Amino acid sequence: MRLLEIIGYRLAQFLSQPSSRAVRLATCEPEQLAKALRKGDVLLVEGSSRISTAIKYLTQSTWSHAALCVADGQGAAADELLEADVLEGVRVVPLSTYWNLHTRICRPVGLSAEEIDALVAHAVSRVGHHYDLQNIIDLTRYLIRTPPVPARWRRRMLALGSGDPTRAICSSLIAQAFQSVRYPILPERLVAESKDPECLDCYDEILHIRHHSLFAPRDFDISPYFRIIKPVVHNGFDPHTLTWSSDIAEIAEQESTKT
Repeated sequence: MRLLEIIGYRLAQFLSQPSSRAVRLATCEPEQLAKALRKGDVLLVEGSSRISTAIKYLTQSTWSHAALCVADGQGAAADELLEADVLEGVRVVPLSTYWNLHTRICRPVGLSAEEIDALVAHAVSRVGHHYDLQNIIDLTRYLIRTPPVPARWRRRMLALGSGDPTRAICSSLIAQAFQSVRYPILPERLVAESKDPECLDCYDEILHIRHHSLFAPRDFDISPYFRIIKPVVHNGFDPHTLTWSSDIAEIAEQESTKT
């Protein structure tokens, strides 16, 4: 292993360690999350590592990581999420990896089963690709968890690696998969004069694809083209079945008066 790779690997190990800052825990049961997930869904994660803290600051968002559901069936508990890890590269991991973390499901709308299969196949073909750990300058950006940079520059600080197509980060990897089937995430909107000669005052709205390296996990959350799935509500939430502490106290008081 080259010297730069060794340094990069050590640095990545440090950045992957848990941060001292507290993070929100999961807001639903593992079984509810597994039952709600579908193939093609994007699972956003509020990570707890040092690099996650920096990403959340740079994007001004809760979410620091994204994974793609590649399972064939509903609610499978086997290996079903494809992600890009700073140490292990692009890999498939079990959903249990994120059971104890705060997550959000973002679901694309209007894609056929064939299109879902195609975007998943595009992402799976990247398994084995890695971060460019020789690019030390990129990794050192995350040593400062809240780098003092202007807001307009923060998004570009997310990119890791030299631009080699075999180097990937989580949101870029998933963005490329959706772009491969021409599904929008947050395209730039351009307005041009209409080509209709009968309508001189008309304008056409044209969508321009952003470069995949500029996407962040939060983009799937704020995108108007993804449906947000809440596992608890999705699986049949009934507020009348909840047990409140005040109810328990009231029941205890009633029992005491009977005796």
